Amino acid sequence: MGQFQLYFQLGLQHILDLKGFDHILFVVALCAIYVTRDWKKILILVTAFTVGHSITLALATLKLVNVNSDWIEFLIPVTIAVTAVSNIFSPKPSSGRGIQINYVFALFFGLIHGLGFSNYLRSLLGKEASIFQPLLAFNIGLEVGQLVIVAISVIISGLLVGIVGVNRKDWALVVSSVILGMAVMMMIDTKFW
Repeated sequence: MGQFQLYFQLGLQHILDLKGFDHILFVVALCAIYVTRDWKKILILVTAFTVGHSITLALATLKLVNVNSDWIEFLIPVTIAVTAVSNIFSPKPSSGRGIQINYVFALFFGLIHGLGFSNYLRSLLGKEASIFQPLLAFNIGLEVGQLVIVAISVIISGLLVGIVGVNRKDWALVVSSVILGMAVMMMIDTKFW
């Protein structure tokens, strides 16, 4: 197995690992207010998030940034909670062409989530002569994993809203409220306290 494929699979498995479901919750929270026809907005969200976590993942892996992992483990559920609260107060995406607040959340919060991945990736890359290709492959694996999560989320939303007739706003509120509750529990459980 080539190096690129190995790190791609590690990134994919890392994001889809149900034991570390915080990332899955964040991606679902980002997408909760969208339906299938919003695919362009969803793609921008996922890309903004990937850009954010790729930047800090690279900086942390290169040891240019070092943040206490207890802080990061606390801030990750905070990002999930803030996104869920934003959805609760604004359960539909804005119809304007400007930059939506969720895009900013995705980019900024991606920076925090990237720091969460950095210790894991740094331990994997410790023996590599060059980290560019493994880092790229890992990030592409993460992106593909996120797209899998987005696809599942949007399909479920599409089925319930489009076919079953669940109100789109109600669906966004329920999903966001459940995610908010889980995020609060995660914040309480962190070592930060």
